Amino acid sequence: MKSLHRVLGLLLLLLSIPQLAHAHVGSKDVFEEATAGPYKLYVTIRMPNVIPGQAVVEVRSSGAPLSGVHLTPLPLTGEASKHPPTSDVMKVSADDPAFYTASTWIMAAGSWQIRFDLAGAAGDRTTSVPVPAVPISTLHMGRGLGSLLTVLGLFLVLSMAGVVAASVREARLQPGQKPDASRRRRAVFALGGSLVVMAVLLYEGAQWWNVDAASYDQNIYRPMQVTPQLTGSRLDLNIKRFESEDVHRVRSNNDFLLDHGHLMHLYAIRQPGMDAVFHLHPDLAAPGDFRLALPAMPPGNYALYGDIVHANGFPETLVTTLTIPAGLPPAPPGVDDAAAQTQPLSANLLGSSFRLPDGYTMVWDAPANLTAGTAYSFHFHMLDPNGKPATDMQPYMGMAGHAAFVKTDGTVFAHVHPEGSAAMAALMLANPSAMGNPDSMADMPGMTGMSHPPGATANSTDNTVEFPYGFPTPGRYRIFVQMKHSTTVETGVFDATAR
Repeated sequence: MKSLHRVLGLLLLLLSIPQLAHAHVGSKDVFEEATAGPYKLYVTIRMPNVIPGQAVVEVRSSGAPLSGVHLTPLPLTGEASKHPPTSDVMKVSADDPAFYTASTWIMAAGSWQIRFDLAGAAGDRTTSVPVPAVPISTLHMGRGLGSLLTVLGLFLVLSMAGVVAASVREARLQPGQKPDASRRRRAVFALGGSLVVMAVLLYEGAQWWNVDAASYDQNIYRPMQVTPQLTGSRLDLNIKRFESEDVHRVRSNNDFLLDHGHLMHLYAIRQPGMDAVFHLHPDLAAPGDFRLALPAMPPGNYALYGDIVHANGFPETLVTTLTIPAGLPPAPPGVDDAAAQTQPLSANLLGSSFRLPDGYTMVWDAPANLTAGTAYSFHFHMLDPNGKPATDMQPYMGMAGHAAFVKTDGTVFAHVHPEGSAAMAALMLANPSAMGNPDSMADMPGMTGMSHPPGATANSTDNTVEFPYGFPTPGRYRIFVQMKHSTTVETGVFDATAR
């Protein structure tokens, strides 16, 4: 029965793959603010759970008005990135001429980009948003649908066997002639033989199905394994090279690109209270070995999230845990390191104003209602000890700020920049002309220092930062925001509930 169920459901299963997949944990959608000359876009790309699959793309434009938008999915690097397919036309909303939607096929796993060709009175422009395309799940058939298909399949099998038996028994008889005993016996043998043949076909089909399903399961995205080793205050994160029978799916543990001047951005969040957070930057001491001298950290169990970007622009977040013992000798923090301690999780949410140790205050302009699956621009600003807008703001790693959106049950982690959730190194690969058209990553801005996306301001004194993001699932989240004033990197902590 199970074999019949699987084989008969194959076609329907393939047709019912969801239409709505990497760096962030549990947060597959991409939110990005892109600037192309006079045009400004807020881009939301809802990646599919399976590959091949369709990505749903939404664009809200501001700045100069657009007359049309075309999009093209293509690999981020390699020969295929030089030969884009025919672009798709994005459909403009009948109610809002600044809102465009489209769906597009992503045909293979890997590091991709969605290229936008913009047309308007201010001229034609092009910009691209990088996206990681990975299969993250398989679709299981519901019991009700499986039962229905099983009944229909049995009906088809028995009907076919009946047709074979009737053909042997009566096909060569003259009209009105009755089959004799010999023909009836042959019809019974034919009935049994046809059932055996179809049973064998169903069995072989089920075996093929199982092999194919197991092969697909092997391609489900799995992050590279990382093992922490603590020696005194020195932390080594040993990353195992990801092996695969498919050479194109092999991931190296020694091909990382600088992102905001660092090869890894490591968030350490104490559990279960999420009352201590550190944004640290280990160095690559040897292939697959990131090393860091830990600053002063309160003892406890920490969840570690390490963001890296491979040479082809594919981002990953490596996840592990670490226990910090009491009395660990601290090392001086790095110039870009940040830390904060606050109240542990409780029934009461942290407010929209977070008092910082030096008297400054970080404030979140929180929306009145937050719903999962909705794209937002989250605004934060810094006030000085007198409650006035801070005037000594400095860029933090070349940007107005950084943020981490973390679900309290650990199922979601997203490191987001003011321009969006895409990794800076991948953005630079996707928009080489905007970055000076480098011939190699070594010549790219920021590969030896700091990098800035199109439209970024590295020397802004604005006390406000905003992050485009959308909570992927309902639940409670804790938001950690880093901003810098003078020489101090501050971390504000806020709670949010998505409904």
